[in-house]
Amino acid sequence: MLSCGRLLPPERWIYAGALCSTLGGARVCQLAMGCAVIAMVTHSAGYSGSQGVFCMAAWCCCFAVSAAIFFLDATRLYSCLRVSWDNLTVTWAACATLMYVTASVVYPLFFVRSECPYEGCEVRDFRIAVTVCSILGTLAYGAEVALCRARPGHIVVGYMATVPGLLKVVQAFIACVIFGALANGSQFSRYAATIYCVVVYASCFALTALVVLMTVCKRTKTVRCMPFDRFVVVCTFLEVLLYLSASVVWPVFCFDSKYGSPWRPSSCPQGKCPWDSKVVVAVFSCVNFGLYLTDLLYSQRIRFVSSRVPTNSVSGAPDTFYFFYECIFCFYFIYNL
Repeated sequence: MLSCGRLLPPERWIYAGALCSTLGGARVCQLAMGCAVIAMVTHSAGYSGSQGVFCMAAWCCCFAVSAAIFFLDATRLYSCLRVSWDNLTVTWAACATLMYVTASVVYPLFFVRSECPYEGCEVRDFRIAVTVCSILGTLAYGAEVALCRARPGHIVVGYMATVPGLLKVVQAFIACVIFGALANGSQFSRYAATIYCVVVYASCFALTALVVLMTVCKRTKTVRCMPFDRFVVVCTFLEVLLYLSASVVWPVFCFDSKYGSPWRPSSCPQGKCPWDSKVVVAVFSCVNFGLYLTDLLYSQRIRFVSSRVPTNSVSGAPDTFYFFYECIFCFYFIYNL
């Protein structure tokens, strides 16, 4: 059998660890739960509207990508890809966990009722079963993240397995939630200040996605003006400052009586109210600011060892004095904005 131009011995055609290991078991559970969810939704549970389309798209996307990852891992064909396999798999597991969590909340919220719908109690029971399997799938993806996550005192092979790396995935996901709320009639184009906030959200998302893509695609050496670990810290510090400004500007220009309404208008339709979208953006802006700040503090202490390019990995943690000096400087700068 050939793999990227190399002849593999028969005993290595299929990697047994992809099935027999704890990580392999978690991936098998992911595929089983994903298959069960898709089968029950298409058979009888059903879906409709934008909420149902999102849930079905999330489940199908997770199942397809997870099946590809499982196949490549079992056959060891991932060596043909010019990517960091460890970074790719843990990044996808974190992303799939967030997608499953969202679908596990959205689907029962919009489709599960205590009383039987007009289709009959069988439909309700299938929808409850879909919700249960979706929650179990969430646990399976979360288990993979927990198994791959870097632990103190251990050598870290992939940056995305560290706390800052996983936070990058959460930050990007929350940014997508913000974009969805902005597109849902948020009226952000009314003021230049709210347009500035949208630019901030888009810029921070682009920077975060750039760091993730550079890590997964093993392109960290493309940053020639500084080490990659310093580049990540600089980007994170910039994102902290930008999100801090947006977290202050957006509520002022949306809920202050001079520019908007501090209370929800009584005539605002349910599900299509601009005020609701503005609240979602304001809340998740503060959440993402907290995540970026946590990311900045963790990035000061991270120890990252690359198995392929040791000279371009994130260096060891700075000494104690330097770390506390950097933290004090960051808080002082933010306080005096």
